[in-house]
Amino acid sequence: MGQVALREVTKRFGDVVAVGDVTLEVEDQEFLVLLGPSGCGKSTVLRLIAGLDAPTEGTIEIGGQVVNDMEPNERDVAMVFQSYALYPQMTARRNIEFPLKNRGMPKTERQQRVIEVAEVLELTEVLDRRPAQMSGGQRQRVALARAIVRRPEAFLMDEPLSNLDAKLRTQTRTELIELQRRLATTVVYVTHDQVEGMTMGHRVAVMDKGVIQQVGRPTDIYDHPANLFVAGFIGSPPMNTLAGSPTMRDGELVIETPGGAITLTSAQQDAVGRSGATSVVAGLRPEHVTLNGDGPITASVAVVEALGYENHVICRLRDGQQVTIRRPPEAVVPREAETVHLGADPHRLHLFDAVTGAGIG
Repeated sequence: MGQVALREVTKRFGDVVAVGDVTLEVEDQEFLVLLGPSGCGKSTVLRLIAGLDAPTEGTIEIGGQVVNDMEPNERDVAMVFQSYALYPQMTARRNIEFPLKNRGMPKTERQQRVIEVAEVLELTEVLDRRPAQMSGGQRQRVALARAIVRRPEAFLMDEPLSNLDAKLRTQTRTELIELQRRLATTVVYVTHDQVEGMTMGHRVAVMDKGVIQQVGRPTDIYDHPANLFVAGFIGSPPMNTLAGSPTMRDGELVIETPGGAITLTSAQQDAVGRSGATSVVAGLRPEHVTLNGDGPITASVAVVEALGYENHVICRLRDGQQVTIRRPPEAVVPREAETVHLGADPHRLHLFDAVTGAGIG
């Protein structure tokens, strides 16, 4: 079974805590994405699972077995690196076959497995080429084939698409999703690209500064971010975040911003009151901000980005805070430098403590 579990795992390099007290369970046949900015510790987590680094504290389990004291070659996992790590002097066939040969598998069985995996990944025509004679996408598929041919309990993938161009990255992303379904295998996939995270993973674990900030299905993380970091990291364009202060007006609690007052629901008023926060951040997804002549927020249009499939209207409040509005291509958009009034459904509003970053409500 391909379950992978980290229990209270910490990794220090000298005085630097690269991974701090991480507890995470990956189910058998699950595609889990570790998502976060560069330097957040996600690749270190992958190396800890693979056995390339040893945890300072905590335990790591693969298939229900603690593997802390096992060497990398004793763990039933296969790793795919960002750089592909192919042997340049070997053909694709020999690169794919190499891990099987190292394990002493008979030649006939090795050859049969190579043929099978080459057919799955459409590599049959390039089996006798060396890496320098292949495209980036073909080299990536050879690296995948070398991992798949071992039939491990789990695959560990460290930003495997980052060296591909945008079109090929999209194509290969689809191929990876289909391949994981076909093989019914466990995948732990590291990326800094939130589009990959949102489209590929059954679940996403968002990391920052060595700590897991939130784990959940992509839609749940998008709709209900746990804190200000997750809110700003997930989404393209990212969530609009406006700093403000809770203020009583006409007997009701509102969020006063430099552009105007944001109305809260009764439940949100109660949540802010219970939190005791003296300064908050109001979050709104770009698709939930409206251009409304009676809207409470006054702003000036800075730029209109026409993307063909949609328009992004980028506005600024008087203190420089930015608000992006997503508009369909057929919708009328304001002119640059025009003053506009922005509105939003309070039920779509997210609130965060400005000091701790934690979600409110």
